[in-house]
Amino acid sequence: RQAVANTTQQNFLQLFKVPETRQKIYLTLVLLLVYRLGFQIPIPGMSPEFLKQQQDQGSLFGLMSAFSGGAIGDTTIFALGIMPYISASIIFQLMTAVVPGLSRLQQEGDVGRQKLTQYTRYATVLICLIQGTLLLLALNNPAQLFAGYDVANYGPIVLGSKWSFVVTSVIFMTAGTMLLMWLGEQITQRGIGNGVSLLITVGILADIPGAAV
Repeated sequence: RQAVANTTQQNFLQLFKVPETRQKIYLTLVLLLVYRLGFQIPIPGMSPEFLKQQQDQGSLFGLMSAFSGGAIGDTTIFALGIMPYISASIIFQLMTAVVPGLSRLQQEGDVGRQKLTQYTRYATVLICLIQGTLLLLALNNPAQLFAGYDVANYGPIVLGSKWSFVVTSVIFMTAGTMLLMWLGEQITQRGIGNGVSLLITVGILADIPGAAV
């Protein structure tokens, strides 16, 4: 076992001796750091104390937060996470099997794939706008989401003007998801690969210490 451990350690250290590989690893670490720093930028106008409490109690927001890397509980610009992009990708993968036009694009090589990627990005924005708007409108009526919630006793979740809050927050969250999408693409193309999977994994790992308490 000791010999296997030593061999594994040597192979791991060898990665840093190759300039190209070392550059990819460092770039990936920097982009992951940017990803985690985004979790420190809150959305203005929302009560983070209530949402954090709901996340800890394993409510609806706890489930949604698990899929977004914990962002919803922290009310950050990454509240929607990377899931809208994943959903758009799945939708277009399924549509290429039934829509002739998309199927032809997939067979046109790099040019066709670039067009499909562009369509996926547009669909991601649309999903973010719809999902973010529905979520934020629901937060303006907490009694409909949480049984027994009394605004008079617990206070409102949204602290500012309803529509001003919805519009600005949807813009922030959509921009956050698009930034995550870009980070994932950069890690895939210029880093060590599997950028979206790495973002999801890092988000889950970051929540493990809090979940263990």
